[in-house]
Amino acid sequence: MLIKLQALSRRLQNKKVVMANGCFDLLHVGHVRYLQAAKALGDVLVVAINSDQSVRQLKGPGRPILNEKARACIVDALACVDYVVIFNESNVLKVLQTLKPAIHAKGTDYTEDSVPEGAMVRAYGGCVRITGDPKNHATRDLIRQIAQS
Repeated sequence: MLIKLQALSRRLQNKKVVMANGCFDLLHVGHVRYLQAAKALGDVLVVAINSDQSVRQLKGPGRPILNEKARACIVDALACVDYVVIFNESNVLKVLQTLKPAIHAKGTDYTEDSVPEGAMVRAYGGCVRITGDPKNHATRDLIRQIAQS
């Protein structure tokens, strides 16, 4: 369910909330495994998706492939996802500060110590967990494969 951040914060009281985030531009098996493993860590999985503007800042011209509403709809359709929020900032700090999830889940391209938001999550009493399979799936590789075929 795509929902506004403040309304979501009220709904999640007394739940063990896990939050994952990313661009999710061209959903692939790595994304699905990351989100399924994140959901297994708590009661509710909130996925924060970078807005179109944020994706362009991070990934450069030509991205995203799918617009933010399409990406949010696709991610929301996964059985493991309870809520989806879209954020405009270049990082997910504002969402974390508002929701204060018990667990901030990141993919295997990070370690618990290398997650940029880790110190802030630990400061409010949350923890960081690494989920999903090894990072051998990438949207840029999928785009390249499609372009070559």
